[in-house]
Amino acid sequence: MKRLSVIMIIVFSFAFFGCSNIQGNQEETGVTINDGGTTEKGNKASDSQGVVEYLSYDTFLTEVWDFESNSQEWIYEGDVPCVIDFYADWCGPCKRVAPIMDDLAAKYEGKVKIYKINTDKEKQLSSAFGIRSIPAVLFVPMKGKPMMQTGALPKDQYIKIIEDELLNK
Repeated sequence: MKRLSVIMIIVFSFAFFGCSNIQGNQEETGVTINDGGTTEKGNKASDSQGVVEYLSYDTFLTEVWDFESNSQEWIYEGDVPCVIDFYADWCGPCKRVAPIMDDLAAKYEGKVKIYKINTDKEKQLSSAFGIRSIPAVLFVPMKGKPMMQTGALPKDQYIKIIEDELLNK
C-alpha cells in the first residue's frame, strides 16, 4: 500500500508539474509554424494583438532578442513586455497552460504580448535558453533581465507575476 501511494505521488507530480523536453507521442493541435513565422491560420507574429503569437527562430530575433548580433547583453526588441511559453504538442501540462495563455493575451491586449515557441520545432531557441523541462515560461520586462518559470502554474500565479514583474516596474 505504501509503495502504491509513493508511485501515485510520483506519477501525479510528473503529470501536474511538467514534462521533460524529450520527444514522445506527439498529438497535433492544428496550429503549426511555417518557415515565414506565421501560424497555419496565416497570422503574422507582429500583426495580431490580443491573441497568442507563435514565434519561429527568425521572428524571435526580430520581435524579442537578436542574440546573434549581441549575445553578451539582453536587449529586448519589443514595445511592450512579453511572456514566452515554451511548449510541445505532446506535453499534458503544456495543454493545460495553453488556454491560460489565450486568456492572458486577451486580458493584457496592448499591454503585454503573449508568445509561444514549440520546443520540438524550434530546437535552436530551446537550446539557447537551456529548456530541459516544459512548460517553461519566460517573463520579459521592458528593462532588465527576463525571468524563467518552469512547470504549469495556476492562472492567478501568472497574473501575479505579470502584474508585479512586468507592469509595475
